[in-house]
Amino acid sequence: MPKDDPETTALKKELTDLIAKVKAAQEKVADAKLAEKCGDMGDVPKIRFVTKKTLKGHINKVNSVHYSGDSRHCVTGSLDGKLIIWDTWSGNKVQVIPLRSAWVMSVAFAPSGNFVACGGMDNMCTVYDVNNRDATGAAKMVRELAGYEGFLSSCRFLDDTHILTGSGDMKICVWDLEAGKREMDFNAHAGDVVSISLGPDMKTYVTGSVDRTCKLWDVRDEKAKQTFFGHDADVNSVCYHPSGQAFATASEDKTARLFDLRSDQQLGHYTPPGNSGFTSCALSLSGRYLLAGSDDNAVHSWDTLKVVHTGTLNAHENRVTSISVAPNGIAMASCSWDQSVRVWG
Repeated sequence: MPKDDPETTALKKELTDLIAKVKAAQEKVADAKLAEKCGDMGDVPKIRFVTKKTLKGHINKVNSVHYSGDSRHCVTGSLDGKLIIWDTWSGNKVQVIPLRSAWVMSVAFAPSGNFVACGGMDNMCTVYDVNNRDATGAAKMVRELAGYEGFLSSCRFLDDTHILTGSGDMKICVWDLEAGKREMDFNAHAGDVVSISLGPDMKTYVTGSVDRTCKLWDVRDEKAKQTFFGHDADVNSVCYHPSGQAFATASEDKTARLFDLRSDQQLGHYTPPGNSGFTSCALSLSGRYLLAGSDDNAVHSWDTLKVVHTGTLNAHENRVTSISVAPNGIAMASCSWDQSVRVWG
């Protein structure tokens, strides 16, 4: 690495001092600890999820899973070059969609259940219409959204006609799917945008990045509303709280955290019994349980209010890459490098 010139060094110091000032101001108004305030609350039971279905069909690492709005179907993307739409109630495959590129990093199911999307190392987001088939019988490809200068790391549907994407070129894009054009395209972070989570009102979203920060955005604005610091390594996953007032994160720094939007700072700090980084996170429908997929092949659970570990879900035989809680809160899907997808309930 070349040495920084004096101007760059001065700017870096100024930035570090500003971050320290912000943290000091936050600590000044943090008049209580979450665990202390909630100490007299009743304990939640240890998490007792069991594997209801093991979905087998992929023949390589499964990198991403996402539930449909109906809480029954989910879509998974794997390095075997297939998207599979599953009926999680029966455990059957509904559709198998062959991809042009096997390097899938993110999948998304439209809340309506009409479309699925995926993207990864092919530097594009591909959208499929679940209700229309092509000549081979697979879901019809309706859009290939290209023009990224880095891998596609995350995608989420705003509705059937708009999709939000984050990518390795540090950008966030909002696409109009009917026109096939970008409505917004802007630099969001100082590193890869790794994860996106939409708020309950679908009007705001949070992002996590390799630059160790998380940001809150309005769907129609290119300027971040709030920026959150705290992690010491890549933020691999973010998940909006069902209340719309907070969000959870999972990081390579071996912690999961809870940030509050109203107080503009971190409320909870969650560590696993072992010593492994986190790949993904999710919150229960009530927001009381925080779940995080881990490098140690397990999904860990905490009581968000009392900040205590409430259990470990062990079944996968390799790294858990992604988890998704059904919108109705009844089940959770997890996928892993062990080539399987599990439905817990």
